[in-house]
Amino acid sequence: MRSYFLSDEELGKKDDDHKHHKHAGPSPASWQPARSPRRRLLKRVLIAGVFVGLVFLFIHNMPAQLGPSPGMRRPSYREQQMGAGSAKRPLDNNGRPNSQSSPSQVAQDVEQIGKAQQEQSTPQKPSLTSENGDEPLSAPGTARDTRSYNGPLKFPSLAISLKAIGATKGNVPINKNVLFAVSSLKSAATLLPMACEMAAELRSYVHVAIMGRSDIHLHELKSINGVDEGCSLIFHDARPDLNTISTESRMEKASFRAFHHIHTYVHPQAIFIDASSDEDSFFLRGARQQSDAVGNTLIEMPSNSARKLSWVSKLNAQALRMWNKITIDILIQATPGTAGGLVRLLKSLSEADYSAGSLPHITIELPHDIDVPTKRYLESFSWPPRHVHNPFDAHLLTLRHRIPSKRHNEDEMAARFMESFWPANPALNDVVLLSPQAEVSGNWYHYIKFAILANRFQASIISAWDKKLFGISLGQPQQLLDGKTSFSPPKSTKTIWQDGKDRDVVLESYLGQVPASDAMLIMGDKWAELHDLVSRTLSADAAASDTHKVVSKQYPSWLEHATRLCRARGYWTLYPGERMARELIGMHGELSRAPEEYAHVPRPKKGQGTEEQGQQLLADDASETEVEEARRRLKAESDVGFTHTALLTVLPNQGHVIPLPELPIVSWDGQVSDFDGSEEAAAKFAAEFRSRVGGCAKDDGSDVPRAAEGDYSTRDLFCVKAQQS
Repeated sequence: MRSYFLSDEELGKKDDDHKHHKHAGPSPASWQPARSPRRRLLKRVLIAGVFVGLVFLFIHNMPAQLGPSPGMRRPSYREQQMGAGSAKRPLDNNGRPNSQSSPSQVAQDVEQIGKAQQEQSTPQKPSLTSENGDEPLSAPGTARDTRSYNGPLKFPSLAISLKAIGATKGNVPINKNVLFAVSSLKSAATLLPMACEMAAELRSYVHVAIMGRSDIHLHELKSINGVDEGCSLIFHDARPDLNTISTESRMEKASFRAFHHIHTYVHPQAIFIDASSDEDSFFLRGARQQSDAVGNTLIEMPSNSARKLSWVSKLNAQALRMWNKITIDILIQATPGTAGGLVRLLKSLSEADYSAGSLPHITIELPHDIDVPTKRYLESFSWPPRHVHNPFDAHLLTLRHRIPSKRHNEDEMAARFMESFWPANPALNDVVLLSPQAEVSGNWYHYIKFAILANRFQASIISAWDKKLFGISLGQPQQLLDGKTSFSPPKSTKTIWQDGKDRDVVLESYLGQVPASDAMLIMGDKWAELHDLVSRTLSADAAASDTHKVVSKQYPSWLEHATRLCRARGYWTLYPGERMARELIGMHGELSRAPEEYAHVPRPKKGQGTEEQGQQLLADDASETEVEEARRRLKAESDVGFTHTALLTVLPNQGHVIPLPELPIVSWDGQVSDFDGSEEAAAKFAAEFRSRVGGCAKDDGSDVPRAAEGDYSTRDLFCVKAQQS
């Protein structure tokens, strides 16, 4: 209005009548009215309106509750903080969790966590209009390609669940999170029941990520697959926008990006995917790319995995994290006259199932004299087997043909045997020793993998005892080391904490101080330590050590060194018990031959009736106990009927892992021992070994160097003078 009056010549006031200010403008011609432009005001109003609208939309569509399901219980780890000094004692209070990790306390803590995606809105339906709104995209069933969209990626529902899982501590690299990721509905039907079983064990937080093209609602997906409120799973809707009309490359990129976001907020210790033909190929490519990029443990489940690998539900996140890191080699030492046994062993190895991990490498030590049938079989034998997926055509078989010697003494044969294998990483590379007398079942590899992960890497039972584990046996010994005295494994019932309460369980497995020579796995670090012991023993002046042998000459010479190491260190071998051993391996005693280094030892003549030769197991006046023991031994040698069922159905205690300190202990002479007694016996034998073999005049510790940590050395068992000579 003011400008209107100023424009009138009569009403306007002359500028020269006003007083000039000190800081007047540079020129009267640059003067403008003091008012806010209407365009700027309009812009501010529009911005405020948009902001209010966005706030309204967010509040209107926000779920009522956030966080994991209130029914979800936290994993109940039984942490055993046992130092090296307490390794010899059993768990306090029978392994019960302390008050901070009791089920009641866990339930109270979980009540503070909200529910994620209980009332989450239906996933966004794909729009059939292009981004600029001009050209409609083809609807399903039209002639146009319905999967042509390749625009920017958005994950409308993923952020809601990822920001609500702070209680799982997914922001730290080491946690208790495990992820099952699916894209196709068929794969969801395979993996979701397995995820529920794992969540029910309360060892890990189990997450499920839904990706792919399906627009099914999460509630409907859960209902179809039987996932109810009792299944403590944390679901993440990781499907991108416009997923039903996206190109293959966009869906592959979406899978990669979804895994990246989940990794940032969850840091899963292991990721399970369905690697069968039921799963979408773009999803598999994205999962593998992301795993290679960040180094996640990707566990690819094969066909029929719900049956074959049902035992994985008994492992926690820390054990599953090592799934792809451990490797296993197979070492077979053939002796003359065992051609038929070697062929049968190789056939059983070829027929076994190896879906639990990477295929093991096989090394066969052949004697100098090989019969014609064995040569012909080895010419056509292929490893990996033809039924095993081998995309890179890898060759994992090594044959070694020994050079003859005038006399294979026990020291030379022990050294040759130890040279047959060396672990590249002793902490992760283990070796399985198999005799030509053995025949393995289809589940043997699954059991070995389960036993390693459960007893060596599972955080809920880890203690100083896992450092005492020398190996894992597949079979059950029938005799003691002298080759004459029969042996029966101990059986006991013990009350332990399991599934949130005290349970009386039968302890079928036990710890034995003597390793097996027919079928057992030796830990890589213990193999390196045994290698060092053999090397130092052969270098020392140990001429009198042969007079102190405790191992019969029907066993290979390296077993004497292994027994000495176990006795001096207090190492133990995990034995499965009689029932489980029959499900893993069969031994054919009719094919037994003396080791090559003892082939020159005179054998008792037929008719002398020695038990060592198996000519007569029973005396004429045998008692009922001796008769039953002889029948049991003969039955164990001939009965190799495997059940060919899933491993979980035959594992002791339904697969619940009994901590090593809870198991019975059997010393080298077959006597049941305890923790204190075994430690005292180990210290006593170590002193005797230093004096007799190590070259020490007396064991006062003055000239016994300590072994460096992690170098797998036995230098503390040998005096400095003996090592320098």
